[in-house]
Amino acid sequence: MQERVLEGEQARAANDDLPLSRPGRRQGRGANARPAFDRKVIALVYDFDGTLSPRPMQEYTFLPKIGEDPKAFWAESNRLAREQAADPLITYMHLMYKKAKAKGVRIDREDLVALGRGVDLFPGVTEWFEAIGEYVKIRSETNGVTLRHYLISSGLTEIIEGTAIYRHFHNVFASEYWFDPYDLPYPKRVITDTGKTQYLFRINKGIEDLRDNINQHMPERDRPIPFANMIYFGDGDTDVPSMAVMRKNGGHAIAVYPPGKPKAKCIELFKANRIDFYAAADYRRGSDLFRRTCLLIDRILADIRVQEEVWRIEREVVRGR
Repeated sequence: MQERVLEGEQARAANDDLPLSRPGRRQGRGANARPAFDRKVIALVYDFDGTLSPRPMQEYTFLPKIGEDPKAFWAESNRLAREQAADPLITYMHLMYKKAKAKGVRIDREDLVALGRGVDLFPGVTEWFEAIGEYVKIRSETNGVTLRHYLISSGLTEIIEGTAIYRHFHNVFASEYWFDPYDLPYPKRVITDTGKTQYLFRINKGIEDLRDNINQHMPERDRPIPFANMIYFGDGDTDVPSMAVMRKNGGHAIAVYPPGKPKAKCIELFKANRIDFYAAADYRRGSDLFRRTCLLIDRILADIRVQEEVWRIEREVVRGR
């Protein structure tokens, strides 16, 4: 059901009720729509495991704390999911705490947050957010451009909150537990590969409160962060649905691979037109990833300037009538 809703949303986004004169603008309507041109937010959206961090976040602290070998744990989790025809993400979330209980290890929400401090990140990630922010500030020739960072992950919200980079995100959408009502923590939210796309539309529409429904139709001109202002960062097959949604709706995508490791998956994504660029997951200034991200940001900034100038001219035309 969720996938059908998202397909419908994509169709409505591509076939709005008024003819487009230019990207994000409507003929005869745009000039009086708002007192100021306000579609000047740039959103960088990241996966976590394999994108910002070399390994799944659970492998750094949670699994060692309960005495589990990561390779054996994932093999068991995947086997159980196949045998029971269960969702793999729900299965791993349940199995972690089932094994913790069997070992007599109690891990509450505060413990998970503390475990997040032990998660490793790729080179340059901790400095990336301020460096990219400085670049946008320098390159922006229009007042009021805002840069936001978002995280969409099937990993655990609680662990992410404990990482050194959590403070940089405008919002985090990740899997999460209910703790209090159950003997074992129960999955409160599970974010699947296809489910990630819902959160791209939430960012696009400005409906980031998960209590609010996003299925109501919203004309493209009213969406505060156009897909054209967004860049998605991922590392592989689990990111393909998000990359596809971004690219089909005018957004951008970059695939990363571990430095010094094979990049065959990224090449495959590039050939399939799922991404704009790929690069090693080296987030330091001067790296291919930094440089290629800046190229896309330059394109976004130029598009914002063009659209704002068109908006001004349209207002002049309307006022002159």
